[in-house]
Amino acid sequence: MKAKYVNPFTDFGFKKIFAEEASKPLLIDFLNALLKQERKIESISFKSTEQLGFTVADRKAVYDIYCENEIGEKFIVELQKVKQNYFKDRTIYYSTFPIVEQAEKGEWNYKLSAVYCIGILDFTFDTKNEESKDEVMHTIKLKNQYGKVFYDKLTYIYLEMPNFLKTEEELSSRLDQWLYFIKHLEDFQVIPSIFKDTVFIQAFESAELAKFTEAQRHGYESSLKVFRDNFNALEYSKEEAKREGREEGREEGREEGRVEGRVEGREEVREESRLELLKSKLNIAQKLKNKGMSLKETMDFTGLNEKELTNGLI
Repeated sequence: MKAKYVNPFTDFGFKKIFAEEASKPLLIDFLNALLKQERKIESISFKSTEQLGFTVADRKAVYDIYCENEIGEKFIVELQKVKQNYFKDRTIYYSTFPIVEQAEKGEWNYKLSAVYCIGILDFTFDTKNEESKDEVMHTIKLKNQYGKVFYDKLTYIYLEMPNFLKTEEELSSRLDQWLYFIKHLEDFQVIPSIFKDTVFIQAFESAELAKFTEAQRHGYESSLKVFRDNFNALEYSKEEAKREGREEGREEGREEGRVEGRVEGREEVREESRLELLKSKLNIAQKLKNKGMSLKETMDFTGLNEKELTNGLI
């Protein structure tokens, strides 16, 4: 059955729902549901999503959404489609820009407004912590050695969407509704009864493909094609990694001689597998670049960092 609504995990779809001027009520409602603060956000203003360094040589940051509320609190909202090397490091790096931009000229007492970095992840973290491995929402703050919050103006929130498994009947909060909406939007043919209030009606109207202009349809189709191409490329990379892992296992089975020989053999196979996988990802990255994908999007979809892309084929 042909989709009626956009795929919110595409770059175009996500921004169509949350990053347009008319979408402010939707983003405000989502942020209030996510943060659950006693003082609700009343208004927001969008800020430039491209953050430059102090000099032309400094590295820049490009956000999906960057906004500020009525009291100056900053919000970065990122849709992350695939795992990426040093993803957490990148999030920390991104959070420095809204902090540094608050510096005032002349005399300044260093008082800062709060910064929130929010990641909507279409993957899960690799964790061995049994208590948190199935969690949907992770909230991180700076804490001391006793587990007490040391600084409450810097917050990182990650939403692991694959872990959100609630059915429509199990939704119990506003945040549940938003996560259900994001995860299943492309599959809806009619608006479920739980989404009958004004905010969600507007969200469905914004996402309805039939109401797109010709330019919007073209932009969405291009974004959707990139999304599908990358999904297939990533699936291929996973299958290649599994195949290489099986071959590595067979090689290890043959190396049943001396202990030293087995260790050296495993290391050589691992290194060869790593290089082959890197080569495969770089080939995929080159194809994505040829299709017009930005460096940031290429990093998101391949899991390679900027240094690996710069030193490779890109």
